[in-house]
Amino acid sequence: MIALRKLNLAVVLWVLASGAAFADTVALKADLEPSSEVPPRVSHGHGMLNATFDTSTKALQWTVTYEGLSGPATAAHFHGPAPVGQNAKVQVPIGKEALASPIKGSAALTEQQVTDLMAGQWYFNVHTAQNPMGEIRGQVLPAN
Repeated sequence: MIALRKLNLAVVLWVLASGAAFADTVALKADLEPSSEVPPRVSHGHGMLNATFDTSTKALQWTVTYEGLSGPATAAHFHGPAPVGQNAKVQVPIGKEALASPIKGSAALTEQQVTDLMAGQWYFNVHTAQNPMGEIRGQVLPAN
């Protein structure tokens, strides 16, 4: 009886450990440039988004750094679904209190958001007063 309990415990521990091993983290990035805006902007601004997506929890975590904008950031968002050269609605807004570089945050995504993000159909952009539709933008793609 004790041997059977030990075997059951071993099986439970193996299953728990195996589940964690199947989780995958996907590294993502976006080069933020004024030329990527639609239509393109004239600006000295540029930046970088580095993100990770956890496939088991559907959690997206990001850090965005930028500099050289025409003024303070007034808004920033993840948008989609849209390929390069097209605009789309906001998917994940960034709070106004978190707009200074570096922007750090996280969000849990829906199944549809995951599908669009993994298909390269999301972009990130940063808005300013001089460029209210966006000053710098970059398509979110796998980092590899």
